[in-house]
Amino acid sequence: MITTINPKFSEDKVFNIVIYTIAIMIIAIVLYPLIFVVSASFSDPHKILNGEVWLYPKGFTFDAYTKVFQDGRIWNSYKNTVVYTVLGTFINIILTTLLAYPLSRKDLPGRNIFMFIIVFTMFFQGGIIPTYLIVQNLGMIDTIWALVIPNAIATYNVIVMRTFFQSSIPWELQEAALIDGCSNFKLFLKIILPLSKPIIAVMVLFYAVGHWNSYFDALIYLERDHLYPLQIILREILIQNQSSMENAVLDFEMANQVMLAESMKYAVIVIASLPVIVMYPFVQKHFVKGVMIGSIKG
Repeated sequence: MITTINPKFSEDKVFNIVIYTIAIMIIAIVLYPLIFVVSASFSDPHKILNGEVWLYPKGFTFDAYTKVFQDGRIWNSYKNTVVYTVLGTFINIILTTLLAYPLSRKDLPGRNIFMFIIVFTMFFQGGIIPTYLIVQNLGMIDTIWALVIPNAIATYNVIVMRTFFQSSIPWELQEAALIDGCSNFKLFLKIILPLSKPIIAVMVLFYAVGHWNSYFDALIYLERDHLYPLQIILREILIQNQSSMENAVLDFEMANQVMLAESMKYAVIVIASLPVIVMYPFVQKHFVKGVMIGSIKG
């Protein structure tokens, strides 16, 4: 009895093996740094500096987290980051929605011209110095508003939200509501917003992650330490740790402090990343949908 092998089945099997192999390699490349940071935050700093920590903690200890939680600067900067993220995202969502919805309306005169001007800003910007001068002239230097107002609207997010309104909410539904006597304001509040929860969730994720990870604006506009966000404090810890290592060759006590600072560095990274990691699974399906809307139909 002769057994024949279906060539198509064989090709599909090889293709699946290749795809799964590549996927596993990519997952390993992405996950390993995260696993290493978490493991290092719970490890003995001596073993970290000696290169003994690879995958799991060695010399398990909570000293780094204890030291971090005792640092008043970190708690204050954590609070600042939460405030900047919540307030900034709230402003972003309101302004982006109020801009994207009118641009999606077929009855808005000159909407293509407005859209061209908005898209133009994606490719041509004023630069850091003119932007700084504007913020300075508005009296926002060294205030919370310098971190939330200049980045109040992201052009790409406007395009994604506008595309959602155009492709996912039928224009006939809006026309029917207007014919029944519904005002534009009531149409927006009672019909458009309830149907736009997926894209709003996507925008919240986009903007919140941007605010949470932002440090450059704070580095430029903020002067007082008590206004610094968490990312600036993390940057200072890394710089201080590096400079201390250069001066700790002969000082035993300083060397111990440097080793503890090495573990603190990873502990702060874990603490800073945790809120975003926790939030992402809840909006993952909306996130994927929003990306597909912007990439395929935009």
